[in-house]
Amino acid sequence: MSMKNVMILSCATGQGHNSCAQAIREYFEEKNIRCDTVEALDFISPGFAKLVSWGHSFMYRRIPGLFRWGYRLSEDHPGMLESGSFIYGVLRSGAERMRASIAAGGYDTVICTHMFPALAMTELLNRGPMPVRTAFVATDYTLTPGTETCTMEDFFIPCPSLLDAYRARTKEYQRVIASGIPVRGVFWTRRDRDEAKRALGIAPEDRHLLVMCGSMGCGPIVKLLHRVAGMLPSGMEVTVICGTNESLREKLSRRYRDDRRVHVVGYTEEVSLYMDSADLYLTKPGGISVTEAAAKELPMAFVNPVSGCEKYNMDFYTDMGAAVTDPSLERLAQKCVRLLGSEGELERMRAALRAYGQPNGAKLIYEALMRA
Repeated sequence: MSMKNVMILSCATGQGHNSCAQAIREYFEEKNIRCDTVEALDFISPGFAKLVSWGHSFMYRRIPGLFRWGYRLSEDHPGMLESGSFIYGVLRSGAERMRASIAAGGYDTVICTHMFPALAMTELLNRGPMPVRTAFVATDYTLTPGTETCTMEDFFIPCPSLLDAYRARTKEYQRVIASGIPVRGVFWTRRDRDEAKRALGIAPEDRHLLVMCGSMGCGPIVKLLHRVAGMLPSGMEVTVICGTNESLREKLSRRYRDDRRVHVVGYTEEVSLYMDSADLYLTKPGGISVTEAAAKELPMAFVNPVSGCEKYNMDFYTDMGAAVTDPSLERLAQKCVRLLGSEGELERMRAALRAYGQPNGAKLIYEALMRA
C-alpha cells in the first residue's frame, strides 16, 4: 500500500504528543504527503478532550504525585487498558466517529502518537478490517502501558535497547522499529553558540544555563532558580522559560527584575535558538524535551518533579553520561554551577551524545512506512 494521505491522531495530555505529531507532519509534508493532525479525544466529545487536557495540566502543576501513582498503577495492572476495562470503554465510545472521519478523509495511513487513540483504533480493527496502515509512535524511553492490547501494525520506539521489551509484548505480524522519537526539523539545525547568545542578548563570553520544565512550566522552578541564582558567579547567566505558565513568569520577573544575570521568558517559539545558546540545559525529563536536546548535543541536568514515565527518560541519558541529576535541589544547583565552570566535563557530555547519535525519528518513520 502506497502512502499518500495520513491522519495523525494525537492527544493533548501535555504538549509532547502534539510536538511529536507536528514533527511527523512537518517531515511528511516536505515529502508531499498529505497530513492532517487530529485531537483523538474530540471523537468522544470536544468537551471531554478539553477536560482531559485541563486535568492533565492541573495534575502536572499541582499534584504530580497523583500522576506518578496513576502511571505506576497502569504499569502494574495492564488490565486497566484492556478490552472491557473502564478506560477502554470510554475510548471505544468515539470509535465509530473516528472510523467515519478516516473514511471521509480518504486516509490510507493512521499514525497514533498517544496510546489512547491507538486503543481506539484497536477497537475499530477488532470490529473488522480497515484499508489503512496503522502505526504507534512511543514518546518516552520505556515500554508504553497498553502495548499488549494495541494492534497497530507498526511500533516506532525511541531506542534499540527497548526492542526486546516491545517484541515480547507485541504479536508476530507487528513490526517494531527503533526509529527514535520525532522532533521538528529546527532541532536538527545548530546555530553557532556565541552567535545565538548575541541574538538573545547574552554575553558570548559568559556561560549560559537554560532552565525549562515543559510547556506548562511545572516543577520546583522557583526554589531551584533561587538556589542557582544565589550561587551564580560572574561570567554566568541563566534563562528560565516559563512556557504557558503566566503566573510563574510574572512572579519570577518581579523577583529578578534587578538581576541582569537572570532572564525570565514566557511562552516562546524560539526554544531551538535558546538551546543553541546554552552550555547546559536544566529541565524535567520529558521525552520530547530530552530528544530535542540530544539532537542538539546539548548536555542536560534533570529535575524530576513528576517521575512516572519521565524517570525512564532521565535514567536513559544519565546512564549514557549525557546528563546529571540529584534529588536535592541544593545539590542539583551546585552541580549545574560546577558543570558550567568545567568545559572538560561539558565536552565529555557532548561526546556521549555524539557517540549515541540521536536518530531522526520522523525521517526513519517516513522511510519505514514507504517500504511497508
